[in-house]
Formats: sequence, C-alpha cells, structure tokens
Amino acid sequence: MSTHIGAAPGDIAPTVLMPGDPLRAKWIAETFLDDARCYSEVRGMYGFTGTWQGRPVSVQGSGMGQPSLAIYANELFRDYDVQTAIRVGSCGALTEKLAIRDLVIASGACTDSSMNHIAFEGLDYAPVADFGLLRDAAAAAPEAHVGLIFSSDSFYAARPELVARMVDYGVLAVEMEASALYTLAAKHGRRALAICTVSDHIVTGEETTSQEREQTFGRMVEVALTASQPG
Repeated sequence: MSTHIGAAPGDIAPTVLMPGDPLRAKWIAETFLDDARCYSEVRGMYGFTGTWQGRPVSVQGSGMGQPSLAIYANELFRDYDVQTAIRVGSCGALTEKLAIRDLVIASGACTDSSMNHIAFEGLDYAPVADFGLLRDAAAAAPEAHVGLIFSSDSFYAARPELVARMVDYGVLAVEMEASALYTLAAKHGRRALAICTVSDHIVTGEETTSQEREQTFGRMVEVALTASQPG
C-alpha cells in the first residue's frame, strides 16, 4: 500500500487518467466509467476505478504542480504497476493560434522546474510523450493542436516575458504537470501522454469558470480513453 494513495493491491487499473483537480476525477468517473468505485480519499485526492467499453480504467487526481504530480505518478508506477498514465488537464494558451476550449496534445514538455536539473546534474533532459499514445490521440482528435507545452513551476510567474519567449520556439500553452509525468514514465518504462483543454488565454484574457473547468472538459477525456485502448 502506498503512502499517499493508500489503495489495496489490485484496486487500480493498468490505465489511469490523471486530472489535477480531484473533483474533476470524480466527475470523470461518474460521467464516463461504468460501475465506478472510489478506492482512495486520502488528503481529498480522489481515485476511482471502473470500466470503459468493458475495460478497467482508473482516474486519479494529481493536485497542482510537478511536485504533487510526481508523488502520485511515482506511487502509481512503483506500487500499483500502472502501465499507462494520461494527464487530462487544463492549460493556458500562449498564442492566438489557440482558442478557449481547444485541445492541446503535448508532444513534449519544456519546463523551468529544477527537478530534472537535480536528477540529471545540470543536463537538459527532454521529456516527451509516448509515441503510440500521441499518434492515437492525434488520430482520435484531428481538430487538436499537437506540439510543445511549457510546464511551469509558478502559476503567477515572476518573469512572464520569459514564458512569452517560449512562443517564438513553438510552445503552444502553459500548464504545470506534464514534464514530471513524462520524465517519471520514462524512468519506469511506462507510457504517458498529456492532453489539455485551453481553460484561459494568456494573450486575450478570456477564461472559463472553475465549474466549467471541473465539469465540461469532456472531449479530452473521450480522446484519452480512445487513445489508451490496446492495439
């Protein structure tokens, strides 16, 4: 039994969707999964397992930020032998090429976090998605934008001009978790992908409400479930 999830062996499916918001995890389980049951409420970070099209699938909240995501991803991979983890989260658009509610499928994740600098002793490791998941998600959502995202350690950035510079190098959106997920999946030899819905627009100032972010971003969940199917 893990420290922060606390589920019993066998409670968690080999495929896990990982929203940051635990209430979104609850909504996903109730909306998309059959026979969903809660396996964890530790620290209010809900986890559920049910079935989708007859296949077991779990949904585990990760909290906000890479340190929080890393706790849950490490325990899912290490203690519960999870093989596939797909982040289904929100992101902020950094370019006018994107609109509110657009889908972004992250091929790779830039970051300002020190986590990988510590792990790789100053080398710049490049965290990328699993190619099979990326390919299948892009096929399932031809309307989605596929490209780089920026996993920031700060929601309220002290140097926003540095984030803006990322756009010149092809970065589409900013979020706070994908880089750690991709790195940990690589470490454990597992598959990972991040699919995000644009919840707010850094350029135009448009934004969605907290309830909309919690309960109306269903398209990315459908794409994640479709991409996670074996074969």
